[in-house]
Amino acid sequence: MTRTNAPRMAIAAAVAAVIGTSAPAMAQLEEVVVTAQKREQGILDVPLSIATLSGERFTSMFEGGADIRALSARVPGLYAESSNGRVAPRFYIRGLGNIDFDLAASQPVSIIMDEVVKENVVLKSFPLFDIERVEVLRGPQGSLFGRNTTAGIVKFDSYKPTQEFEGRVKVDAGSLGTINVEGAVGGGLTDNLAGRVAVLVQNRDDYIDNDYTGESDALGGFEENAAKAFLQWDATDSLTFLLGAHYRDLDGTSAIFRANVFDPGSNSLNENYDRETVYFDEGDNNPQEYESTGYNLKIDWDIGGMTLTSITAYDEADGYSLGDIDGGFGAVFLPEMGPGFIPFPSQTADSADTDQLTQEFRLASEYGDRFNWQVGAFYFDSELEVETNPFFIPATTVKHENTTWAVFGQGDYAFTDAWTLTAGLRWTDDEKDFTAPGYSENVSDDQISGDLALSYAADERSLFWAKVGTGFRAPTIQGRDVAFGGAPSVADSETITSFEFGYKSQFFDDTMRFNAALFYYEVEDIQFTAVGGTSNNIQLINADTGTGMGLEMDVEWLLTDNFVMTFGVGYADTEIEDSGLRVGACGSGRCTVTNPVDENGFVFIDGNPFPNAPETTFNVTASYSYPISDASELFVFTDWSYQGDTNIFLYDAKEFQTNGQYEGGFRAGWRRVDRGLEVAVFGRNITDEENVMGAIDFNNLTGFTNEPQVFGVSVSSEF
Repeated sequence: MTRTNAPRMAIAAAVAAVIGTSAPAMAQLEEVVVTAQKREQGILDVPLSIATLSGERFTSMFEGGADIRALSARVPGLYAESSNGRVAPRFYIRGLGNIDFDLAASQPVSIIMDEVVKENVVLKSFPLFDIERVEVLRGPQGSLFGRNTTAGIVKFDSYKPTQEFEGRVKVDAGSLGTINVEGAVGGGLTDNLAGRVAVLVQNRDDYIDNDYTGESDALGGFEENAAKAFLQWDATDSLTFLLGAHYRDLDGTSAIFRANVFDPGSNSLNENYDRETVYFDEGDNNPQEYESTGYNLKIDWDIGGMTLTSITAYDEADGYSLGDIDGGFGAVFLPEMGPGFIPFPSQTADSADTDQLTQEFRLASEYGDRFNWQVGAFYFDSELEVETNPFFIPATTVKHENTTWAVFGQGDYAFTDAWTLTAGLRWTDDEKDFTAPGYSENVSDDQISGDLALSYAADERSLFWAKVGTGFRAPTIQGRDVAFGGAPSVADSETITSFEFGYKSQFFDDTMRFNAALFYYEVEDIQFTAVGGTSNNIQLINADTGTGMGLEMDVEWLLTDNFVMTFGVGYADTEIEDSGLRVGACGSGRCTVTNPVDENGFVFIDGNPFPNAPETTFNVTASYSYPISDASELFVFTDWSYQGDTNIFLYDAKEFQTNGQYEGGFRAGWRRVDRGLEVAVFGRNITDEENVMGAIDFNNLTGFTNEPQVFGVSVSSEF
């Protein structure tokens, strides 16, 4: 049944009848198409909690030079941060993530770019530009995507070539010497060949003074250059080849650690914190350089009632970061130290050289009315060499190798026009090898995971669903401690069982879109990383169980033809359940631990929330345009995000938690609609919030914060 007469439109029609005119048709929200199940579907047809980003809501985030971490809290339940600058983001969905800062860390959130999984954290950080759509799939994706997706997926799809000639260019210039330039052009080269090329140039000048060395504008800047290209060949009516390539070159500043920016017993930034000043005596002002290259080939072959798809991809990246980890100068046993108490100096350099090869085959039915299915096979092979140089001892190189095989299938059957059952199953075999001077480790596991969903379409514009899903994160080896004289640690596989109930609909003649879901999950043998502490280790541990429950809600509302708002809220109550599990607390005993402590100083963490798991996330955007002619308009847009109570580490300490942090942005200007021309002013972090994004606990009360305030001008054109 199709809703044809919403109350607002009925009132408008009645008024029009009285005055003798017909009511003008109000604009409607555009249909949202997603590929969450590896085929194009309307978002209302997918029994899954999905959030999407596109258009101005997405592109505005990056006008001030931001990287992929800008997605944090921009959809309900999604959080992102990094203690490695722009190259190693850590993602969390529904509270599940991994705080491990090492370049070999595994994560329960998968990043998929143009249908290719990016496993290593460096590959996950490829810059976002010329993106058509972002999809956040919340909850385990155990059938179509498999291992290491216990939390969910963030999926990016670039614009692909078409026969129609088109292009775009966007130039943003702002404070702090911030430049963001994006350009893309594509179209038909022959009757059956089309191409598209896109480029990105981002720059920020150094703006932070190093008052210890007396250097002005010593760090804080970056130069980011990237490009990607696609070539599509429609060889026949039934056979298509899509070849892609991408490249990135980053030269900039790594994370900026600041010593003793918290007072004991407080999580507020104190007088030692100045966004534009540091006091580094080591780390060479924290430089960072990375380069990456990748290639992918997708082949689609229609073989009569079925489509055979092959996706082959290869990625490689290498580079290094150097940092003054203690965030200050000197030490207690040296003639000077500061700011505040520095037990000992610490600087570290890390470099990574990684590559991965992936191959996927899928055979899928044509999209039909009653029964649809797909089956496939997946292969993954990667190598990673990480060199860690603590400088007080010789550098150590460790090597990680990972091989994965999987077969999978999914099908959905519509019993009636309203009721549909969707089921999927995947078998995965995962093996990891680790080698280092004096050490050799091997772990492997094979598991079956999957999901089952029952959905009910009350009408053409609404869907109820219930889903149970399972997944697992493969066993993990962490070898960073070898560089500091320790032994590697190993975590067994974690397995998740998740229950989800949801409702999504469109109201008021397709002027409001609503999506909500309730969830509960249990993770057996949940993997955690105990970082820092008195011994400054990175130790993988398994807790008996981790649980999470909560909700997500997304709303998009076209209030008038010229005014649209979005609103999102996420709530996640997570809890560690392991009565005997203990971890080390902060070094030098300077933080205020509120958990029970044993006789050896180890902290019981039973009952604590997961680390870096915001209890609440909110986001809101509003966009208003005012026509000044048939072809042009004035506009204003604003976006805000909020992050609620968050524990930074596994243990609970007053200094290492955040609450009530938010950021806002705006853009306003003029656009010529018929020619795709736009001129705007913009601002990012417009209230200049100084938000704590993380801490280091082994040396002093060190913290690091969010991106600075940037204001600027943007000019763009589409043709």
